Amino acid sequence: MLFRLTDIHKSYSAHDVLRGASLQVNPGEHVGLVGRNGAGKTTLFRLITGEESPDRGDVVRARGLNLGLLEQHVDFEPGTTVHEAALAAFSELQRIEHEMHALEHRMAEGGDDLDAVLERYSDLQHEFERLGGFEYAAKAEAILQGLGFERDTWATPSEILSGGQKNRLGLARLLLAEPDILLLDEPTNHLDVEAVEWLEEFLASYQSAYVIVSHDRYFLDRACTRIVEVENGRATSYTGNYSAFLVERDERREAQLRAYENQKHLIAKTEEFIRRNLAGQKTKQAKSRRKMLEKLERVDAVRPDQSSGDFRLQKVERAGTYVLTVDEATVGYPGNVLARDIAFILRRGEALGVIGPNGSGKTTFVKTVLGKIPTLGGEVRWGSNVVTGYYAQQLDDLDDRNEIIMELRRVAPSSATAGELRSFLAKFLFTGDDVYKHVADLSGGEKGRLALAKLIYSRVNVLVLDEPTNHLDIPSREALEEALDAFEGTIITISHDRYFLDRIATQILALDGAGRADHYDGDYTGYHDWKAALRAAESTGKATAAKAEQAKAVSVEEKAAAPRQPGGGRGSQGRGNKGRDEKEAKKKKAARAPQLIEEEIAGAEKHLAALAEEMSSPEAARVAEKMARLNEDYRQTDERLRVLYEEWERVAAEAAKA
Repeated sequence: MLFRLTDIHKSYSAHDVLRGASLQVNPGEHVGLVGRNGAGKTTLFRLITGEESPDRGDVVRARGLNLGLLEQHVDFEPGTTVHEAALAAFSELQRIEHEMHALEHRMAEGGDDLDAVLERYSDLQHEFERLGGFEYAAKAEAILQGLGFERDTWATPSEILSGGQKNRLGLARLLLAEPDILLLDEPTNHLDVEAVEWLEEFLASYQSAYVIVSHDRYFLDRACTRIVEVENGRATSYTGNYSAFLVERDERREAQLRAYENQKHLIAKTEEFIRRNLAGQKTKQAKSRRKMLEKLERVDAVRPDQSSGDFRLQKVERAGTYVLTVDEATVGYPGNVLARDIAFILRRGEALGVIGPNGSGKTTFVKTVLGKIPTLGGEVRWGSNVVTGYYAQQLDDLDDRNEIIMELRRVAPSSATAGELRSFLAKFLFTGDDVYKHVADLSGGEKGRLALAKLIYSRVNVLVLDEPTNHLDIPSREALEEALDAFEGTIITISHDRYFLDRIATQILALDGAGRADHYDGDYTGYHDWKAALRAAESTGKATAAKAEQAKAVSVEEKAAAPRQPGGGRGSQGRGNKGRDEKEAKKKKAARAPQLIEEEIAGAEKHLAALAEEMSSPEAARVAEKMARLNEDYRQTDERLRVLYEEWERVAAEAAKA
């Protein structure tokens, strides 16, 4: 056991956050902590670290437990660079290293205490090796680069980093420190998809325990083997990843509902028996059953889910069939091209998901198609009867000075009454006097809901969304996904939420940050698998070529080392070798000439390259059967090449000995 929370109660003023929550985490467990905003997840973290104490209940931690907490706001020592801030995780190793350098100077100088210095140096060297001193620099490099800090950024002063960069650097330092348990609060918030996928792979092989608070369901699926849901003040544990949790939670609720209904029926029948027989001949039985009811442990009714908001979209005017055509477009700014050769057609009812690392040009692309930024080349053409609405990631379309109801009125017709506006806002969880709150006083999630309310109320038929799920908890994301799934218009959305993209996107536009743009017809998982297949094909092709070169190099070396045979030149076949037995002569006669094998190898390599190119085409990716055939052809050709290389090496070696 690393820590255990038992029957925890915690309130803030009159608000009960935790009401009997219990949670235990053991060494090596990988736990995801989920629940609505305000359910008590962060409160649990504060109780685990000892930052806060429970009003009632017990918190027990293992003796000497080393906790590592990723906080939302991270600071570093003034004057440190990115590299130095990351290496601060190895302060003890650096102290030992510094002392070893000092001892090396003393050994070079000599002196009467040389034996003592050598002994101390030897002790430090063993301790340095035990703590991983020879690997820590390489480990720091891998983690920094995995989280998006390339080598040319390492000398950057940490104090000038943005908030998101500081969070990433704080995560790097925490991963390098390797505490007994990691407590990660929204670790993917400031990571692009590439960095998130790197983190998923890192955590999958992480030996120590961690607890992750996250709204990223795809991440929870890949990083966690146990889910704890915080709901109604309690913590309920489920075995498996997030997808398994959803299934098991539904099964438990169905079982609880059946048990509740069965018990309710039993209680009603028993109470009727008691009522009819308490004063009759079966008085004794009636009293016995009344005692049984008094002792009966009641099954709780299944609580209805709290409202997540009603994001159902209004009916919209129908646009033309071809909503947006982008033809070989280049986006960016004069002197700074971010992406080029972007080409696709978006039809009515389709949804384009835009992905890529930070700084790759996603928002620039969206602003370009909206006409806010001119294209640097190519063409962007909207279809007929198109009305666009834009949801900005920074929520900069909201006026902090306005009350909520007045902010909605900015997009409402003049005939809209206050009652109509209040009813609409209630769908987004703004009820009662909430509608008179100022925008400046709202949380990030509340501002996100208000911005979506404005966009939906405006009845546009093309939604352009920049990270629409950023400020929403999981239930609110699911409500938004259901609404967008039923939306009759067209959607363009930038998102790092891969679960969201799988639910919404019918096309993917991927910008790689180096000017390249890939377009794929399908959802995110389809795109991810397609790219993985391309990388595997490319890797196999390179390995095949390398193997051929290696085989040729070995053959040349063998020929160079072969002894000159009597009566002939180097490797001469047949002259002066009359003593060979009949079996070897038949074998040599059956062997093919190296030139013939080389010609066959060249043909197979050419076919392999053609297959790899065809597999990389969007046309092949759209047809699963075709891609399967290409994959099988590629596998068989690669296997044939392997056999040919072995034959070529054998024939060449035999020729060298002849």
